[in-house]
Amino acid sequence: MIVTVTLNPALDLTYPVDALVPHHTHRVTAVAERAGGKGLNVARVLHALGEPVLATGLLGGPTGSVVAGLLDADGVPATFTPISGDTRRTVAVVDHEDATGFWEPGPVVPAAEWSRFVEHFRDLIGRASVVTLCGSLPQGLPIDAYGVLTRLATEAGRPVLLDTSGPALRAGLAAGPAVAKPNASELSALVPQWSVTDVRALTSGTVVVTDGAAGLRAITPDQEYHCAPPAPITGNPTGAGDACTAALARGLRDRTPWPELLADAVALGAAAVASPVAGAFDPDVYHAMLAGAGC
Repeated sequence: MIVTVTLNPALDLTYPVDALVPHHTHRVTAVAERAGGKGLNVARVLHALGEPVLATGLLGGPTGSVVAGLLDADGVPATFTPISGDTRRTVAVVDHEDATGFWEPGPVVPAAEWSRFVEHFRDLIGRASVVTLCGSLPQGLPIDAYGVLTRLATEAGRPVLLDTSGPALRAGLAAGPAVAKPNASELSALVPQWSVTDVRALTSGTVVVTDGAAGLRAITPDQEYHCAPPAPITGNPTGAGDACTAALARGLRDRTPWPELLADAVALGAAAVASPVAGAFDPDVYHAMLAGAGC
């Protein structure tokens, strides 16, 4: 079973519009409301693929109750540590070209609530084949929170896939996850003008760099691989990276060779762009892209 950790989940709201025009009024004719946050998107994609998955993290307040209900309605198994603060909301405004996001910061999590989650996580490790640690950290958590969880899982013999950014990414990389998945800008924020040597100096594991239509680049301790989609896809890119993470987690569990694994991640990421909301993918696009991915 793949355990997905989302420490700063969200209620995702998606507003489709014909065209986004700054400083103008937009009439939204439909609203998509989903349980969100990177790890929950990963869990939903894995569930849709038929993979055993368990979502965990921190949820609180009225918004947290809505998120839990939506996740349950999607049929995704979950077990969360309750917190006193209200879970955040995120809004994606999607037109025919791209998406514009508005992300709330999330609640402040006291040390006692963080400690309760760490103990809960310890109990879950034994049930996991792979652990994914995804998304931003809510206020109040130590910057090395993902490093703490990475070390606990690694000590128990469970591989970790890390997908975060900024100082949390740097601290998490130092703990040696099996795979880290920053995008190109997130990696450049840590190491401007980075080289393969620079990347390998950050961590003992593999780093998979996502770069939109340019595809994925995997830098292992001793090899380098690249895979690109066969054709550009337009739509909503907000869940593409999470779909890639889902594919990587499955491949990490199955010990899939890197060329094959990157092709799967590229195809699933492209299929997510073709879906109107994050945490879902278009099966037809997935299979078409998988057949033509260049790796």
